[in-house]
Amino acid sequence: MDGNGRWATARRLPRAMGHRAGGEAVRRTVQACATLGIECLTLYAFSSENWKRDAAEIGDLMGLMRRFIDANLDDMVARHVRLKLLGDHTAFEPDIVRRLEEAVARTAGGTRTLAVALNYGAQAEIARAAAKAARAGAITPE
Repeated sequence: MDGNGRWATARRLPRAMGHRAGGEAVRRTVQACATLGIECLTLYAFSSENWKRDAAEIGDLMGLMRRFIDANLDDMVARHVRLKLLGDHTAFEPDIVRRLEEAVARTAGGTRTLAVALNYGAQAEIARAAAKAARAGAITPE
């Protein structure tokens, strides 16, 4: 989902309009995948690098995430879409974490998978995997 802000800027629109258009494209894509029988879709939605954006743009993105979940969760359940989260979604504001976790729980029985990467990044993922392996005794912290 890279480039929504640039899309809007090229059309002399506010970046937030590009993000909204991207959200609509996601909705249409998820519906099309269900219609076409595609069983798994992965979207990279908000990387750990996105926290470096200005506060207003981050706020717009968080508002879009809230609205997207609220507006589309029932449809995802009806379309048998199971939501999986990649990355560390717990870094978001508590109400977003609650919405995300509710969406994961409500869609758990789905037969199609929508995996959404949130607050992800290569370095963070490597560190998280190494810490998990260390806790399991597979490697030492050194």
